[in-house]
Amino acid sequence: MTLTDSLYRRLLTWLLVPLLALGGLMLLLAWSEARRTADRAFDRLLEAATLSIAEQVQWQDEQLWLDLPPAALEMLATDAQERVFYSLVDQAGRVVTGNAELPGDPRDDSASGDTRLYRDIEWRGMELRQGVRRSRLEDWRLRERFEVRVAHTREGREALMKELLRGNLAYILAMAAVAITVLLLAIRAALTPLTRLRRAIRARDPRTLEPLTLPLPRELAELRETLNDLLARMRRVRANQERFIGDASHQLRTPLAGLSARAELALRQEDPARWREALLAMQTTSAKTARLAMQLLSLTRLDNPEYQPELVPLDLNAIAREAVREHWSQCQRSGVDLGLEASSSPLVVNGVDWQFAEALSNLIDNAQRYGARCITVRTRATPLTLEVEDDGPGIPAELRLRMLRPFHRGDEALEGSGLGLAIVDGIARSHHATLNLEAGQDGRGLRVRLVFPEAAQ
Repeated sequence: MTLTDSLYRRLLTWLLVPLLALGGLMLLLAWSEARRTADRAFDRLLEAATLSIAEQVQWQDEQLWLDLPPAALEMLATDAQERVFYSLVDQAGRVVTGNAELPGDPRDDSASGDTRLYRDIEWRGMELRQGVRRSRLEDWRLRERFEVRVAHTREGREALMKELLRGNLAYILAMAAVAITVLLLAIRAALTPLTRLRRAIRARDPRTLEPLTLPLPRELAELRETLNDLLARMRRVRANQERFIGDASHQLRTPLAGLSARAELALRQEDPARWREALLAMQTTSAKTARLAMQLLSLTRLDNPEYQPELVPLDLNAIAREAVREHWSQCQRSGVDLGLEASSSPLVVNGVDWQFAEALSNLIDNAQRYGARCITVRTRATPLTLEVEDDGPGIPAELRLRMLRPFHRGDEALEGSGLGLAIVDGIARSHHATLNLEAGQDGRGLRVRLVFPEAAQ
């Protein structure tokens, strides 16, 4: 869990970021609510102060007169030592009395029926909260209109807001601490099955490919089944490799034993003619063994998933001509007619030259070995095809797929390793081509075709 790009860190990040964003939103809401609560509390004091002052306004000596009660302003003076201002204004806009000329209600009398106004103002460089009350004298002889304006600084409001915010902040921080603790424990508990899976894999013997049976949650059970599928494929690959090694050992053991027997027999002879006969036999056997070793190497390279050679543009006509040229002399000595039917235009395909040469070499050698007297190497443009056709005994249709297996021969009495068609099949698959085994012309012999997709061109 200490890795830079760990699953634990990712989960923690994706869960903590929304949690912190939610916490920040809660702090903002708590601050806003504390401010509204403080304003509502002090606005009620402003309302009480303006009402108390308005009730004391009288008409005396042909003008408004006010006997200001001390309690009207003292209720706005808290421990925060706010500064309190007031003024009484008649309906003509003249200040009758007060300790400050405060701004009045900017609303039109006919536009609003509300006789009270509370707002934040800036007056002489001070931030004030003002309350304005419109009223009139309650005398049946005179109904003079007037405004009572009261304002005070915000020290008390800010102190109350901070006190309320501190209380809410304590609850929010406690909830955040509990949420983060629960989150950490939940993530650790959720990742425990993954830890058990990792430990189970580490504790396994590297030679063991048995499926995992560890009980896991549904999401990790899918991973376990995927691992079990991989282990099953690895078991099949290992079984194929063991079978291949066994077959290869058997195929190599026979010529090597023959070489040893020939050498031992030659050592017992004193006639140089017998020595020459033994050396010729040993040369033939060693050549076959070398051929078998090269085929085994080619098949191993083709079966290696990590071996991915670079594909380059190649002309199938040139490849076919080169294969015929290389095998011409050998076929002539064996009495085999080797021919070529090439397209008149270049047939370019992306591939590996040595693999195409190996495929044609195996097909020509197989046809010659199994009794063909006429072998034709052919290229076609539509569809893009490279094929070898012979007039030999052919392969029955029900046995053709089986012949693609390594070390499988149609006639065990004939010489050969049974690797030729398996190598051709591997080369076809590496080039995404389709390998077809068909009967030759007039139903005689065998035609082996490599049909390439358009993407290979």
